[in-house]
Amino acid sequence: MILPIVKYGHPALRQKGSRIASVTPELRQLVADMFDTMYDAHGIGLAAQQVGQALQLTVVDVRGIEDRPSTLWLNGEPAAVDDFMPLALINPELTPAGDPVSGPEGCLSFPEMYSDIARPEAVVVRAQTPDGRKLEFKCGGLLAKAIQHEVDHLNGILFIDRMARAAKESFKEELETLMADTKAAIASAAEGSAEEASRARIAKPKRARR
Repeated sequence: MILPIVKYGHPALRQKGSRIASVTPELRQLVADMFDTMYDAHGIGLAAQQVGQALQLTVVDVRGIEDRPSTLWLNGEPAAVDDFMPLALINPELTPAGDPVSGPEGCLSFPEMYSDIARPEAVVVRAQTPDGRKLEFKCGGLLAKAIQHEVDHLNGILFIDRMARAAKESFKEELETLMADTKAAIASAAEGSAEEASRARIAKPKRARR
């Protein structure tokens, strides 16, 4: 199922995700829905916060991206990135394993906004998978950048927080408009829910007094 992707200004994007204690059928369904949502939006990563869930959960798939290669090491040996995709990470923890490099980033919660962001070129990732396995690997290139971007989301950090001041200033008008639109949509949805609840109360038949 395709879920709505929340945009800048939605409070879920600033919430640090709760650690996941156990993998439930509901969580596996959320993972499947997040993959469907990410693919529908033509993204390469999606965090739980971006679908309104404050959890330590993200999905990533960098297959098909040829102009920005990825690297992967399993047990210290090079491995094929495509064979490792798609990837769902529960409670991920990152350790930098390279010097910072700057490269372009975008975000599904910030439509049509892109900027160069500096991040470590490689990271060591430790996480759990939806089937309960512990996972540890080292990655570089686009995969490392995507995972770092998504793990930032899990901690309430947005890519605009990593932008150079001048770059963020250049998006000032777009950011203000996006935030205003998001808040207006939230208020409208809340108003609609309140009206629906009110109609339901009015329509509910009264019990006969005894």
